[in-house]
Amino acid sequence: MSAVIEFKDFSFRYKTQNEFTLHDINLTINKGEKVLILGPSGSGKTTLGSCINGLIPFSFDGEIKGSCNVCGLETKDASIFKISEHVGTVQQDTDAQFVGLSVGEDIAFSLENDMVPRPEMLERVESSATIVGMEKFLKSVPYNISGGQKQKTALAGILHNDVEILLFDEPLASLDPAMGMSAVDLIDRIHRDHHKTILIIEHRLEDVLYRHVDRVILMNEGKILLDTTPDLLLSSNMLKENGIREPLYISALKNAGVEFTAEDKLASIEDLDIDRYKDKILEHFHTVKESETKQKNKKLIEVRNAFFYYDDYPALKDISFDLYEGERIAVVGKNGAGKSTLAKLLCGIIRPAKGQILIEGEDYLKYSIKELGEIVGHVMQNPNQMLVKDIIREEIELALKLNGFSQEVTNQRVEETLRMAGLYPMRNWPVSVLSYGQKKRVTIASILALQPKVIILDEPTAGQDYFHYTEIMNFICELNEKHNITILFVTHDMHLAIEYTDRAIVFTDGEMIGDDKVYRILSDDDIIGRASLKKTSLVTIAEKVGIDPEEYIHYFIECEKKERANG
Repeated sequence: MSAVIEFKDFSFRYKTQNEFTLHDINLTINKGEKVLILGPSGSGKTTLGSCINGLIPFSFDGEIKGSCNVCGLETKDASIFKISEHVGTVQQDTDAQFVGLSVGEDIAFSLENDMVPRPEMLERVESSATIVGMEKFLKSVPYNISGGQKQKTALAGILHNDVEILLFDEPLASLDPAMGMSAVDLIDRIHRDHHKTILIIEHRLEDVLYRHVDRVILMNEGKILLDTTPDLLLSSNMLKENGIREPLYISALKNAGVEFTAEDKLASIEDLDIDRYKDKILEHFHTVKESETKQKNKKLIEVRNAFFYYDDYPALKDISFDLYEGERIAVVGKNGAGKSTLAKLLCGIIRPAKGQILIEGEDYLKYSIKELGEIVGHVMQNPNQMLVKDIIREEIELALKLNGFSQEVTNQRVEETLRMAGLYPMRNWPVSVLSYGQKKRVTIASILALQPKVIILDEPTAGQDYFHYTEIMNFICELNEKHNITILFVTHDMHLAIEYTDRAIVFTDGEMIGDDKVYRILSDDDIIGRASLKKTSLVTIAEKVGIDPEEYIHYFIECEKKERANG
């Protein structure tokens, strides 16, 4: 096999930083390989990707040592234009990648720059759109399509350039479980049918391993720690040690006392010989006792027959449910199901067209948005839509100052929040230099500092590695338990729902189709199918050993609770 990417004794330091971000990288990726680059936030994986696609040094200046060679080009001596003929990139923030006013225009952008004749251009746009399944959306406005469709559009825009290497930077960050599976399927199909070299930068390991990966490059602190197969990585203890979440089925089997070897086929739950571990699974399953059920406190919010329309489109249809003080609830469903619209409705950004919302028995229409903001805090999905100050500390201070808190209380809350959110060492950093995940933490911290009665977190784990995810979630849970704050997680992350919530409200196409315990929701095939959720690997284990899936998911939740309680 011929090498298409070669790093030799490569190090890189951003111009604005004193320390090197990448240290002594030696890595060879061969033509046609499918490689996962894995690591926690700040590990250097995105910087490594930027070296491969030419953003370093042409968009991000800095000091380079050693060699980075891509398709025969020494990147520091080439141009970004020349490198882009070989490497196509689908960014994590696809909104930042759009330049056209329609899907078709965006896909055609590079062809227009190359002055491809219009008849040929139309044919090639149609061909690329068809490969990714976007041929019916060519006239759609990019900002009106779902996160998954945005990624497909960005991918189509680079496919017709016939690049050898496709680089995906956190492609699953904003996708619902079913859409994430479709994205992994699409990447796999392009790899298989079009013989591309595929690089996936991601920390959602189990989701990426839904389809075969040749190698995994594990990074941390700017260094390559492991270059190995998925099976060997999963049999090691390197994931948790480096802030990466294990697949659910690996955690479940470890809970039962299963020990793995390098010979085990661990990369896929379907290939794993569960029968070997059946006795241990059943034995441990029968020893775990259910924790005490948390009693519902007073009713905080009542939603009664609520409707909301965007123009004539019914985004929410006849929604009714109650929220109680101190609850932790997952609001789940496919992209465009109405979850984010519900969040806006509850915090008063929009108001119901029909129906009623009561807050502690009072009609919430009597409250202004500012007054509702002191009761219901809303952390939006895209952090860039919330950040207004230049410095992290100033961003977290802002809401407290606007709400009239004294300087003493403001200072105390800001420092406490910064420390709990893992942001204190960066408190004086400019917001502009932060990664997407770091910006997410700043927006969460700015709302948490207000300590409202209800906090709505829209996709809180998007862009977060497992270490920072756990840190944030523990912080949120501590607020929930100490101050009895009600938490709503609007999320695609089924791990979050399983590990940190007891109740799930499920939406599809503007309708509420489920409101029940998480373990019941995630074992209901009808709800999973209608809401574009994903059958978890816990269900697969349960089915293979003959345990009721609902009971097994419930058992796993109890195991996770006990592990967190024991620190």
